[in-house]
Amino acid sequence: MATRHHDLTDPAAAETAGPVTGEALAGYLRAQATEFLRALRLHRETGGPGNGAGGSVDAARALRRSARRITGSLHTYRPLLDADWSEEIRPELAWLSGTLALEHAYEARLERLLTALQRLSGAAVPTLPEPLTGATAARAGTTLKSRPAHTTRTTLAPPEAPAPAAAPTPTAAPAPPGTGPHPTAPPDRGNLTVGAAKAGALLERQLTLARTRAHSTALQALGSSRFHAVADKVALLASEVPLTAGAATTDLRPLATAAEERLADAVAALPLVTAGHPYNAEALVHGLSPDPAPHPQDAPWHQVRLLLRLHRYAREVLHAGTEPADVRLLPAGQALDRHRDAAEAAAAAAQAARTPRIAPATAYALGVLHADQRHEVEAARYAFQRCWQKDRQERVPTS
Repeated sequence: MATRHHDLTDPAAAETAGPVTGEALAGYLRAQATEFLRALRLHRETGGPGNGAGGSVDAARALRRSARRITGSLHTYRPLLDADWSEEIRPELAWLSGTLALEHAYEARLERLLTALQRLSGAAVPTLPEPLTGATAARAGTTLKSRPAHTTRTTLAPPEAPAPAAAPTPTAAPAPPGTGPHPTAPPDRGNLTVGAAKAGALLERQLTLARTRAHSTALQALGSSRFHAVADKVALLASEVPLTAGAATTDLRPLATAAEERLADAVAALPLVTAGHPYNAEALVHGLSPDPAPHPQDAPWHQVRLLLRLHRYAREVLHAGTEPADVRLLPAGQALDRHRDAAEAAAAAAQAARTPRIAPATAYALGVLHADQRHEVEAARYAFQRCWQKDRQERVPTS
């Protein structure tokens, strides 16, 4: 039964002389804690009003990166660490990483949806507002309350004369029954072109408001006593790692293998047979239903993405963080990232479509956008299934 697992461990690493003990874990955690403190110092130097936004964004990304790696390592190798200390710091680092990631997530989601609208309709869509950092955040007051009411209407006004005939054919919306190739644009194209600009304006208002609130939440979090307590714990971690008594002689490989097996079991539970087809009609039909609950097929895939990340971090500990990214894991992780982004974008489009008293053309454009993102979800699942099955077949011994 052991052969059913998708072995992602480098065979050469298994032949390394001597066990990889808790000292390697301590060195890895100290290195990540040092990166966390370095990123925190950079954030404080570049995050003030009037300074450039690039350094602050890079610092926040580095903070999230080190916090995720510390959290993942504490989860995978928790038997080798002081239990009370680990259970105290791990949820705090997860809170910090999630809080700092929200603003970037909303910004990327808005960019993804506006780009998809333009691709589907050919109509001009609203341009992205500048990031709410530095002087921009100071001028905006980190809220949208001070924005004049006419600014949104003026900035987000639809084009005066869109040209439906010159726009590309939408790839996500199914053609109406009985229609075929036609030299002129069908009526649905006109509805989509008219509604795309207003749909983009609606998405811009909703997601910019959410991003602004996330920015304010991140600023409050970085100035809170809770964050300072986390930073103090990480500073202590940079100098001393609370290992258990027997950690110095305990091999880390069995714990890393357990993380790999949890990933393999989660992948085995996925409907990879369905994902082996580029179109999943059942998922699309459910996604177009009026039920606002999360899509039931998405949660297992999100779980696999988290387990794949834990497996990568476990490998980094075994190789002291010096091993380059595994080319076998990279495409699988990228496919799962695209899956997560498309699923969340589809949910945002569906939520915007539930806005009361919107025009029928706007609702139609949002429905087409939602269907397009659900197709992107299925395409990401198909890509993951292809690279996962291919890698497994290459690893099955022929003898």
